[in-house]
Amino acid sequence: MDFPVIDAHIHPFFQEENNIAAFGSPVSADEFIAELRRAGIARVCGSVIQRSAASFEDVRRLNREALRFRDRCPDFYIPGIHVHGAYPEESCRELELMHREHGVRWIGELVSYLMHTGEYDGEGMFRIYETARDLGMPVNIHCSDTAVLERILKNFPTLNLVIAHPEDLGSAKTRFELVRRYPNAHLDISGTGLFRWNMLRYAIDACGSEKLLFGSDFPICSPGMNLGGVLAEHLSEAELRNVLSDNFLRLTGGS
Repeated sequence: MDFPVIDAHIHPFFQEENNIAAFGSPVSADEFIAELRRAGIARVCGSVIQRSAASFEDVRRLNREALRFRDRCPDFYIPGIHVHGAYPEESCRELELMHREHGVRWIGELVSYLMHTGEYDGEGMFRIYETARDLGMPVNIHCSDTAVLERILKNFPTLNLVIAHPEDLGSAKTRFELVRRYPNAHLDISGTGLFRWNMLRYAIDACGSEKLLFGSDFPICSPGMNLGGVLAEHLSEAELRNVLSDNFLRLTGGS
């Protein structure tokens, strides 16, 4: 391939408490990066995860960890940052600061079920989405409730919402239809799905290759197996380029 593979969904860490791998993982930042590069991935994006974020200070600290990881490998890692629905004003100020002073262009993956940062369609989050929209920052969100996703998409038609994970079988088809119907809806294909033969081909036929972004969810899932799943599908060169690189660059303004 004559283009870089960009993984839009990973979770780096410096502290072991922020390592969410299920079966062990690299034990240092250098090993983390080396494992992704060994799989053929040129650049990555994603948030540092903590299993519970009770206060905005927790969110702020994780965002600084993401910046620190970026400083460690600026040509490889693109930071994704967190917000907290219970602290909308603080979150909006954080977005503005991160965007203006640190060049951050990506929010998420947001994982409220794990970090307890509030309902995705609550009043506080709607205030945060307004700022994200105005700044042109895509939001990558882990949410299994189609009704919640649709409320966000309807209320913020110019906010680029990137839904995390296809999920499986019937729920995946429901997501593909949602992404097809809303111009501002996108889907990252990390996690469950790619092991299903022809899933990606089906998704592209359903909603277009310009709506899908490659992701691995490393260190939870294998980047090599996820990339292999994409390359094994019957895709054109243009479709591969969209999914593996160009869609992410377009959404982030060429980060």
